[in-house]
Amino acid sequence: MSVSRIAVEKRTLGVLRWIVIAVLVIATVFPFYYMIELSLVPIQDLLLNPDRLWVPIQDLTISTYETVLKSEDAGGEGFARFMGNSAVVAFATVLVTMVVAIPGSYAVARLNFFAKRQISALFLAVYLFPVIIIAIPLFVGFSVIGLSDSLVGLVIVYVAQTIPVSIYMLRTYLTTIPVSIEEAAMVEGAGRLRILWSVIIPLSMPTIMSTALYVFMIAWNEFLFALLFLTADRNLWTVSLGLSQLSNGIQVPKTILMAGSVLLTVPIVVLYGIAERSLTEGLTSGADKG
Repeated sequence: MSVSRIAVEKRTLGVLRWIVIAVLVIATVFPFYYMIELSLVPIQDLLLNPDRLWVPIQDLTISTYETVLKSEDAGGEGFARFMGNSAVVAFATVLVTMVVAIPGSYAVARLNFFAKRQISALFLAVYLFPVIIIAIPLFVGFSVIGLSDSLVGLVIVYVAQTIPVSIYMLRTYLTTIPVSIEEAAMVEGAGRLRILWSVIIPLSMPTIMSTALYVFMIAWNEFLFALLFLTADRNLWTVSLGLSQLSNGIQVPKTILMAGSVLLTVPIVVLYGIAERSLTEGLTSGADKG
């Protein structure tokens, strides 16, 4: 192959790479941009120019967000309460899941016990069944014990769902940490708990961060169990449930719906942006270890 041909192929591939990147960026960013734009446009302007892609700053308004966030008694949609409920549920789910999953994954990765391999495989067995199969029995069981109409019951369900996959994700990384590091700590007199707290957790922090973010995303966006458990009491609704009811409203303007969609999406985007470095390190951790 001639040098000139190699140079042409490199130049062509370089151009194609940027074209692909541009297409992916547009496909990812444009829907979000258009959603934000629609949420800031007065409904009258949207009806007159539904296909307008650029709106002058002086024509933008935040009245849609004021309407979405205000309580129903004040003439709004009550999303401030919904977001607060979602935040409580999501952070509680992350906290409980991590408290259980970190020592659990360490035990599975390092300790020897009966049926270890079988138990490890069972951690993901819950995901072999459609959620709808376990949703009704859980709802009936929680109704019997009085937790069907509470955020506590919803947190318990989310924790039960996220612990297995969290243990699996963390265990995969913990097996890449050399045992010699722990042996050195044991020589210094450290026990298992001290090793877990002082050695394993600091080394695993990128993976812990990415797993916690994954759990938060599940708890923040989940809809089915929120619908089953909370639909009877509007004061307990999460933001995903509120958005669903908003989208079913015939008289709800599309600008209000877009504002609710932005409020559902932005917290996840912000958290991803804040934790981007830790998330990237967590997802690629172990790639250069054997």
